Amino acid sequence: MKTIRIFLLLTVVLAMSSFSVDIPADDEGYRIGDLAEDFNLKNVDGKMVSLADYKDARGYLVIFTCNTCPYAQAYEDRIIALDKKYKKKGVPVIAINPNSPEKSPKDSFEDMQVRATEKGFSFPYLLDEGQEIYPKYGATRTPHVFLLEKKDKGNEVRYIGAIDDNYQDETSVETRYVEDAVDAMLGGEEIRITTTKAIGCSIK
Repeated sequence: MKTIRIFLLLTVVLAMSSFSVDIPADDEGYRIGDLAEDFNLKNVDGKMVSLADYKDARGYLVIFTCNTCPYAQAYEDRIIALDKKYKKKGVPVIAINPNSPEKSPKDSFEDMQVRATEKGFSFPYLLDEGQEIYPKYGATRTPHVFLLEKKDKGNEVRYIGAIDDNYQDETSVETRYVEDAVDAMLGGEEIRITTTKAIGCSIK
């Protein structure tokens, strides 16, 4: 009988170990419902940008991205499209490069200016100088999206994660996580999927 109990216990442990749940550690960044602090970062045009500059905004798509990551490059046109679609509805894209130029030279401010011009970015592209902002958000990848809703109490985090479910081929996307979240937020509806795993390069 004792042998059977030990066997059953081992079976349960092994079964549980076969599942991997992505649970962030404490103090690893914002969670859904948290209020995000504002920032003041330099844009590629040399001007400083804060969330508070957008007086009429209903929310923000804060997207941590960069020049060099293939995943970030694959999503650039989609990020431009998100800004075009939602800026006029009061939810602009605010892109932030979290990479250290010392560790990733092609992510320097000068290279950011070149990339923004080449791609025709319609949104601010900010440098997280000193890498002080991305740890507060808990960003780990490029790209990594944080949807904030502007409320009287502050900028509330409503969605965290990936842009959609297929970075390789936009025509094969089945679920557009960010668009679904923004549409629900603007419509006063419940956001069905509030967190997803960001797929991209690790922050340097």
